[in-house]
Amino acid sequence: MTSDVMLRDVSERDLEIFFEHQRDPAANHMAAFTAKDPADRTAFTAKWAKILGDDSITKRTILFDGKIAGSVSAFVAPWSGNLEVTYWIGREFWGKGIATKALALLLSAVKTRPLYARAARDNFASLRVLEKCGFSIVGYERGFACARGEEIEEVVLELRAEVLEVRAKNIETDAAADVEA
Repeated sequence: MTSDVMLRDVSERDLEIFFEHQRDPAANHMAAFTAKDPADRTAFTAKWAKILGDDSITKRTILFDGKIAGSVSAFVAPWSGNLEVTYWIGREFWGKGIATKALALLLSAVKTRPLYARAARDNFASLRVLEKCGFSIVGYERGFACARGEEIEEVVLELRAEVLEVRAKNIETDAAADVEA
């Protein structure tokens, strides 16, 4: 099912769909560390203008069966100084292995290691995606989650230099098994 996942450069045309994804209350709760006001189009547009203008950020639109399913990026996090990955999948695309495949595709293009990621401790789906792609838990931090209005625990994960390639041959099999479960 995930064989139809592709990445391409983000275009300004994609932003309307990204904005709709960002406004989804269930997705915000799951992601936890989100915009203060997901419905603030001005803040969203300013954020994406900065992202699109920054050549140091690898940013890709995720396509599934030709439809925009979300985005995936690698950026230097201002809070850690480390290269981190992030992704957002529209809720209608959850549970299909798309995030795993998209992240694997990004990791094959972004060769820098170590590479880091973060997820709310109770975001089991995202943690599973990261683990399937070779990330390991290296710590826990607490931070204010705008989507939940409180401080929560965040998992910090690392893809180490010794993990030379993403376990791509297993990803599609694992993703298909997750869909069947």
